[in-house]
Amino acid sequence: MHTSILRRSLAAAAATGGAAALLLAAAGGAAAHVGVTPDKTSANSYALLTFAVPHGCDESGTTRVAITLPAELNDAQPTVNPNWTVEKVTEQLPEPKKLADGTSITKRTSQIVYTAKAPLEHQLRDTLILSAKLPDAAGTTLYFPTLQTCETGQTDWSEIPADGQDPHSLKAPAPSVTVTEAASTDGHGAAPAASHSTEQASAVTGGGADDGGAEARSWAGLAAGVGGLVLGGTALVRSTARARKTTSRSAAEPAAK
Repeated sequence: MHTSILRRSLAAAAATGGAAALLLAAAGGAAAHVGVTPDKTSANSYALLTFAVPHGCDESGTTRVAITLPAELNDAQPTVNPNWTVEKVTEQLPEPKKLADGTSITKRTSQIVYTAKAPLEHQLRDTLILSAKLPDAAGTTLYFPTLQTCETGQTDWSEIPADGQDPHSLKAPAPSVTVTEAASTDGHGAAPAASHSTEQASAVTGGGADDGGAEARSWAGLAAGVGGLVLGGTALVRSTARARKTTSRSAAEPAAK
């Protein structure tokens, strides 16, 4: 009987460990690509875009991350990261582009390039944050093709899904943000006006705390789930031990009489 109880306990513990391993593997797969997490997606708003670099190229450390801005954006303000140097790359427009305020531009920022001061080790992660004004185009998906260069090799995160294609089916999807309807606070459907300088100052001073909110929440949920499985397995083993003690006492009582 004791052997049967022990076998059931070991099976339960193995199942608990297996479920935890599956959860960890799933989370690792979900966070395996370079992605972007916006703090807001409202049309015509200033957003902090947090790009997560979760690993290197195979076993090689990351040395450079070049983020290409979509044509819908004219500029982006990079947040300083002490582990990287950063530069803006500009391009000449084929013809002047007229802005909403009536002015025109002949150049735009086409890329933000971060270069590591020391290679980011393969098993470590980091985040790079940009501040950008989203276009007044709700429903539009903005793609940010990102070239990750490592000490050996590189990964070009630039695949864009075709119409109706699941982005998760792509091997190296480009980070993307989908613009949503503008927020309304005045009750008449109009979004409040925002000051460019005020928003950019806020981005520079407050951006460092954002560490990929969605990913952090995902890992927190995973930790809670694994903790619950472990506690459940522990409780089962303890209850089995109590059952064994009770059985032993019951078997000993007739002999004592």
